[in-house]
Amino acid sequence: MAHPHPDGSGRSVCCAVITVSDTRTPDTDRSGQLIRQGLAQAGHSVGDYLIIKDEPEQLRSRLCELSDRADIEALIFNGGTGIAPRDTTHDAIAGLLEKSLPGFGELFRLLSYEEIGSRAMASRAIAGVYAGKLVFSVPGSSNAVRLALEKLILPELVHLVTQLNSH
Repeated sequence: MAHPHPDGSGRSVCCAVITVSDTRTPDTDRSGQLIRQGLAQAGHSVGDYLIIKDEPEQLRSRLCELSDRADIEALIFNGGTGIAPRDTTHDAIAGLLEKSLPGFGELFRLLSYEEIGSRAMASRAIAGVYAGKLVFSVPGSSNAVRLALEKLILPELVHLVTQLNSH
């Protein structure tokens, strides 16, 4: 479903923004706010915004529900991508992806390495396709969100969604 872009030059993508956190609230969710602001500034829309606990079943359930919605074309998860026991986002999402975009995680870690050094190896950022929707999962830190959004997601969002929807 194509959405006209506000400036008439291209296409607007409707996204769901999902923050995965056991502690954040809408007031304290800086990363979720950054994603929503970045999408809006680029002329895209946010069809839904949620904060959910890092529970695999809840993650999978929300991914399935949001992917069933005709208006949502891309889902951007933030949080839960590390290796701590409570970080289950990567595993929950990776197991559902029908196609993966390994280059997303590879490029994210490369760009992260340039900013934070070897700690970048601990990131399990991932992207791919589930039920015809583009899915991104990035770390929950504001710096990681900014990096992923500005350098990877926003520059390619329209192109990837257009490719996904071409028949």
